[in-house]
Formats: sequence, structure tokens, C-alpha cells
Amino acid sequence: MAPPALDPIELSIFSSRLEAVCDEMGAVLRNAAFSPNIRDRLDFSCAVFDRAGKLCAQAAHIPVHLGSMAFAMASVVAAMQWDEGDIVILNDPFLGGTHLPDVTVIAPLFADRRLVAFVVNRAHHADIGARAPGSMPISRSIHEEGQIIAPVHLMRRGSLDEQLLASITGNTRNPADAGGDFYAQISANRAGLARLGELVARRGPEVFQTDLAALNDYGERLARGALRTIPDGTYGFEDRMDDDGQGNRDIRIRVRVRMRDGTAEVDFAGTAGQVPGNINCPLAVAAAAVFYVFRCLMPAQTPACAGSLRPVSLVAPGSCLLNARYPAAVAAGNVETSSRIVDLVMGALAQAVPERVPAASHGSMNNLAMGGAAWDYYETIGGGMGAGAMGGGHSGVQTHMTNTLNTPIEVLETRFPLRITKYGLRRGSGGPGRRAGGDGLVRELEFLSPTDISLITERRRHAPWGAAGGGSGRTGRNLLNGHELPGKVALEVATGDCLRIETPGGGGWGSTDQATHKGEAGRQKGDHS
Repeated sequence: MAPPALDPIELSIFSSRLEAVCDEMGAVLRNAAFSPNIRDRLDFSCAVFDRAGKLCAQAAHIPVHLGSMAFAMASVVAAMQWDEGDIVILNDPFLGGTHLPDVTVIAPLFADRRLVAFVVNRAHHADIGARAPGSMPISRSIHEEGQIIAPVHLMRRGSLDEQLLASITGNTRNPADAGGDFYAQISANRAGLARLGELVARRGPEVFQTDLAALNDYGERLARGALRTIPDGTYGFEDRMDDDGQGNRDIRIRVRVRMRDGTAEVDFAGTAGQVPGNINCPLAVAAAAVFYVFRCLMPAQTPACAGSLRPVSLVAPGSCLLNARYPAAVAAGNVETSSRIVDLVMGALAQAVPERVPAASHGSMNNLAMGGAAWDYYETIGGGMGAGAMGGGHSGVQTHMTNTLNTPIEVLETRFPLRITKYGLRRGSGGPGRRAGGDGLVRELEFLSPTDISLITERRRHAPWGAAGGGSGRTGRNLLNGHELPGKVALEVATGDCLRIETPGGGGWGSTDQATHKGEAGRQKGDHS
């Protein structure tokens, strides 16, 4: 006899068990990985999908990874043939990826010879074969950003395609480390298959599908209830990207958020067209940022499943900055433009629910990629969090679309020819207000050998805006030996050179006698209707 349908308590336990599968996958991936980027910075994500490629659960890893997988996974699943023991690998941003360094590994779960679900992980590889160390170049085409992996079988029925793996790792500066990271991703999926298989065996494959349907319905009810607390109407906002690294500045992104009876339509009409530089992003990346914002407004117990995303839809013109077409350069769209989309959608919703939406955070992952003939390294650097009605913004943290850690100085200096000469808070960089924005960071590196570096940073021209009358945070700065650098630049540095990165502060919330609203938030369009 089949187990009965889940009651509310059992449904909560079922959701937690799925999340625990993702957590265990993440633990295996972290512990088995070779590179600091995965092992120390935790630049990876893990999730479970149903047999149609719909999201079932995810760990609290990287929002830009997970939201984009949720948006694009179904098309990947439908395009491939699946057998027990298969593993598919991909990184193509126009076929379900984000940017080339993020490599996705997918494994199907079978029970009684029937496809039941998928386990998936996505990890950022510091080298995916670009000429520039760190595989984050100041590019004009995706073909300059590394090797493109369309969805392809890395394993078939348990047999590894060693030639394919050797081809991928052979294009990196350190094939041994790259191979170790790929084996770690395979191991994480195997752990996920084992744990998820136990759960399916306990309930039975058919009942498991019924349980997933109940979970999605529950997630949708919670999501619609949360969205109904936002007043119906249309809310507009506009912001600017600093530049694209190819001479184009002040690039407009625009949104109109239409709230109607527990649903949200997010329309990016009026956004600039795709640009020559690499701040373009595929629609899946834009979707990830949109989903993230609305997920933040839902109750904490809302399951991270496809049902909770059903009430949210988005529209973006083809070939615009947020719906780029092949072969657009997209390396920075995943990291920088996604961060600005969060600011954009929050800026619109701040007009509807100002007490629930914070000021803009530092708005950049402050990407630093570097290396030499036999090494590469990539990191993102935190900044100031925007303040909200309930408290001041935190200082020196990663915010919104990234959820990584910093690499410990001891690891960095042990593995690479670098010395960290300063690492601390950038005092006074947070925006003033009744609740002050968080301060950014100062990170200063001395190079112990000639090194190629790439900097991809934002909020160097347009400050993080304050909310409800709060002041803007300070813009960031990049300096080499005391001389200011552009926000996006590639160059070779010499032994003894010193790079200083000062990250932006977060915007303040609420007006005071000492803080008046500054111009960035003045771009809001008062078109609530």
C-alpha cells in the first residue's frame, strides 16, 4: 500500500530532507575540491530538480547560480537523452549556463528503471581556458572568455569520457587542480544521488512525485500570499551601469514592476541594447536576480522550489543588455549586471513597501582575476550593505547575488606570489541616514612576481543610492601604486607593485538633519498606478 499524502508537518520535513541532500552535496564538493575558489571561497551551488527539470530544493549557496539553473534547467533536461549512471556537463551561457567559469554538472536519478529526479551542482573554475588569468577578461565576445561547453555527456552509464575531461582540463594553466575540481563535482553528485535515492525508496517513485507536487503547491500559496502584501500597481525605476570596459559609459537599465493580486510581472523595456563589452547577461541571469528579490520578500519557511517562482514572470526585449544574444560577451553580466538588477527591482518595490526594502548595497562583486604562466586566482571582494528600516547595513560583506567567503590571507600567501598588505573596513564609506549604510572594504595586494591582472568592478561612477531619504554610499576606487585605475581594466604589473581596491559603501535609510536624499534615488519614476 502506498504511503498516505503528506500532512503539513510531514511536508515541512520532506522539504527539509531535500534541502539536506543539497547541503551534503555542498559539503562533499567543498571538502574534495582542490582550488581555493571552491574550497575556501565556496563559489559553488547545489540543487535538486524533478524529472522535468523543475526546481525542488536548493542549499543556501549562490543566488545567481541557483536562480539561473531554475530558469534554464528544463530546456537542458528536454534536450538530452538520459540513462542511469550518466553525467552531463555544460557552461554555455546561452544554453543554460551563466558565464563560462561556472561549470554545471547534472546527474539523473533512476528508480525502478524510471527517471525520477536530477541532482545538480555548479562551481566556478578560476581557469576555464581564457587567455587572461582567472578567465574573467575585458572581452568583446564570448569566444574570448574561455572554452564553451555545450551540454555533453561527461559520463555515460557510469563510464567517464576521459578524453573529454582531458580536453577541458588541458586548456587550463593547472590541469591537475582543474581535474581535481571536476572529480569533486562528480563526487558531490554521487553523494546527492545516494541520499536522494534513499528518500525516493522510502516513499516510492510515484508517491515521491505526488509529494513534489504538494511541495510546489505549498510554495506557490506562500509566494502568492507574500506578493499580495505588496499593493497592486506599477512601479518604475531606472539606474545606470558605469561602463562596459570598451568605452561605453552610463548604460541604462530600466524596469517596470506590475503587481496584480499576488503576481508580479517584471518588464525591462527601455533597457539599453547589448553592448560590445562583457556586462551583457543571458535572460537566465536576469531571471535569477529577479527571483532573488522576490524570494527575499517571502516568509522564511517558503521552500526553494518551482512553485514559489510561479507567480513571478519577466519580460526583456531581445538583444538588450539583460537578454543578450550569442556571441555577446557575458563574463561580467553574471557578477556585475546581476547585482545592478537587484538594485533596480528593489528600487521599484521601495515605492510600494518602503519599510521592507533596504537601500542599495555596494552593487559590485569587485572582481579581481590574476595569474602567471602556471597559476591563476580569482576572487570577489565584499563591500557595504544598504541599510533598511529595521537596522543599519552591515560592513565588509558579500551581498545579494553572491554568497561567497573571502580566501584567508594565509591560504592566498601560501599558494600564490602575493602579499596582502592591508585588509580592513573603509571607514565612512557607508551612506548617512537614520540608519547608516555599511562600510566597504580596503584590500591591498603587493605582487611578488610579474602578474597579469583583470579588474571588473562597478559603482565607481554611480553611487549606491539611499532609500527613504537616506544618503548614497561612497563610490569605489581602484589604484595601482597610488594612481587611479578604470573600473574595468586588464594590465601587467611588476614585482613590487601595489594594487589597492576600495569597495563602495551601502546606501543609508531614512532622512536626518545631517542626511538628505541624494541624486541616485531621484531616478525613481513616480508612475504608481
